[in-house]
Amino acid sequence: VSELPVLKGYEAELESVLNYLEETDLLMLQMNYVNTFDLNRSQALYLFEHIHGEDRDRGRAMVDLVAEYERHGLVIGANELPDYLPLVLEFLSEVENEVASMILSDAVSVINHLGIKLKEKSIPYASLFDVIVAMSPCEPKPLIEPPVRDMDEAMDMFGVSNEGVEPLLTPGLPSSCRVGGEQPIKFVGV
Repeated sequence: VSELPVLKGYEAELESVLNYLEETDLLMLQMNYVNTFDLNRSQALYLFEHIHGEDRDRGRAMVDLVAEYERHGLVIGANELPDYLPLVLEFLSEVENEVASMILSDAVSVINHLGIKLKEKSIPYASLFDVIVAMSPCEPKPLIEPPVRDMDEAMDMFGVSNEGVEPLLTPGLPSSCRVGGEQPIKFVGV
């Protein structure tokens, strides 16, 4: 750990993460990981989730990232999205320093944002995010909230109609009557 100059000063934090991993039962580690990263969207390890939310721009950003991977010889074989942080970090470890610095600079604000959220909840992995941020040649900037997840919020609030149609796809409703505008009231027999 102390062989990398950027890791100087982070030895104690990294040691605490390693101790946590060694001392915690595997099933508990798995459960904590899933609860932290998979079941909590605000801490998801998908970088573009924190920038684009469910906006269409997220898809374009993923296409661009896949193209960058392929330009450097990486073809994603796993069923994983290209913006998954462990995949991004693995890619960065395999490319030239200039490429890695450029991509890390683009991602550092999201990584820092995630690290702050983890620190607020005293999640043991938080110090790993500090180390990644320290490796970036750029300072992180505060994130702007991603676009609203209209469909998810509508599904949570209203569910599907009696006809099985998702709320934002209900034909005939003007946009002012969809999520964010006035809502028609539907009474459903119980």
